[in-house]
Amino acid sequence: MNKKKVAIVSISLGKGGAERFAGLLTFMLESSGFEVHSIIVNDDIDYEYTGALFNLEKESAGSFSVFRKLKKGKLLRNYLNQNNIDIVIDSRTRNILLRELITKFIYRNSKIYYIVHSYNFKEYFPSSKFWSKILYENVQALVCVSKAIEEKINKLYELKNTITIYNPFSIEEEELKKEVLETKKVILYFGRFEEKVKNFTLMLEAFSQSKLYEKGYQLHLMGSGDDADFIQQKIKTFNLNGYVKILPFKENPFEEVREAKFTILTSYYEGFPLSVIESLALGTPVVAVDCNSGPREIIQNEFNGLLVEDHNTKDLAEAMNRFVDDAELYRFCKQNAVESVKHLSLKHISDQWKKLLNNH
Repeated sequence: MNKKKVAIVSISLGKGGAERFAGLLTFMLESSGFEVHSIIVNDDIDYEYTGALFNLEKESAGSFSVFRKLKKGKLLRNYLNQNNIDIVIDSRTRNILLRELITKFIYRNSKIYYIVHSYNFKEYFPSSKFWSKILYENVQALVCVSKAIEEKINKLYELKNTITIYNPFSIEEEELKKEVLETKKVILYFGRFEEKVKNFTLMLEAFSQSKLYEKGYQLHLMGSGDDADFIQQKIKTFNLNGYVKILPFKENPFEEVREAKFTILTSYYEGFPLSVIESLALGTPVVAVDCNSGPREIIQNEFNGLLVEDHNTKDLAEAMNRFVDDAELYRFCKQNAVESVKHLSLKHISDQWKKLLNNH
């Protein structure tokens, strides 16, 4: 029996939630019986993947920049044709209308599925409702990573082909079974260093107000990104030198997550943050702001973590202190963490993708 051929098109496989998901999706689809092809626009690979890889940046090397984009389009078209790709899953940001109309034309012989990874719609939708409908209304499905995203799309564009499939966590069984005898006095953030999305100003100000450093706690920021210098500057501004540590990006920071007292998320907006579900899967509760979207669909306040009003420094500092001072609350949230994300296992989410792709 011939396998259906699926191409996952993404910006890259490097250092980001959407990129990490694109890598995970290759494993989910391969285990579901599809032949998987990854097509990446930029030559940046940090995360594992399976199946064939077609690197548009490498393949178009040597072209002048003005022609390079055209060459990438031609290479993409040829690759889809030559490999008889049945299904295209587009996981990129899509914020230039003309480019997206051309790309949709390039995909025309395949069934098209688009993913919306973020509540920041500027990255995925043209400013015009008319063109948004032209772009999306006739594709197989618009896959949303949270219910809040799907609701917003339905409200704004009245599209009938939306579906929510959450992001999964992918952690080996033996990794999940490991236990830590005692957590360290560490609050951990892990992810991209991007201030306009992650709001490190709020995180550092709340840590400063919490005065947890007086109890021996440190804030560890693990990751990489363009705003590392900005963060260093903010650490100085809040007089937190010696209390905040910047650690390099790590593909699987499971040991650090397990050893942390709790992890933290202070974003302006999200989609469905992998860092939150990975943290809970490893038994580490989370303190997160109630931003759009994701945290409120994962964190049940005072059950597996603490959900705090967004942009509220005082409440965030208080929540951090509660997890340190209220041993009973902390123990309760910690003991519920793993069970609360069982429905987001790779197997469970793989089944949803398999059903979606086979039913259309």
